[in-house]
Amino acid sequence: MRVLGVDPGLTRCGLGVVDGLPGRRVRMVGVGVARSDPASDVDQRLLTIEAQIEEWIEEHAPDTVAIERVFAQHNLRTVMGTAQVAGIAMVAAARRRIPVALHTPSEVKAAVTGSGRADKAQVQTMVARLLGLDELPRPADAADALALAICHLWRPAGALGAPQRPPSSGLTSAQARWAAAEQAARRRG
Repeated sequence: MRVLGVDPGLTRCGLGVVDGLPGRRVRMVGVGVARSDPASDVDQRLLTIEAQIEEWIEEHAPDTVAIERVFAQHNLRTVMGTAQVAGIAMVAAARRRIPVALHTPSEVKAAVTGSGRADKAQVQTMVARLLGLDELPRPADAADALALAICHLWRPAGALGAPQRPPSSGLTSAQARWAAAEQAARRRG
């Protein structure tokens, strides 16, 4: 399974693609940060981030998109931008019928470090170790995106945040097979 992790942010949005391998092993496919100019109007900043997320989805053809669940912070402006970018990522995935999962920051930290209270440095170190990277993924937004993808891959089926495909998804079995074939072709492509 291939997961695109999205650590939403209006100035820096972390993006990380990880493949799940047999035996709970993981392999990094790509990592980066979508950026927008803080001097631009919010609508233009959202458009810029959205275009970059779309490019990542097209290039990497994920099976699932895992997004950090927005939580209340003291800075309302930061929460709003984060929530708006999370919504854009959800729409980009939904447009392609790619399942979306939301994970809390503490859930992600616990999955990769064993502690839901780990700091950014601990998350970066463990992500690098789990993925066999020579260097820590930077900035922290990129490491967080990879951690989101790893967390999702390691969630048991049916757990909170795990991909759910309700029977009312509207796809027939033939349509589902076609969508899967289309994703596989984009990966090869």
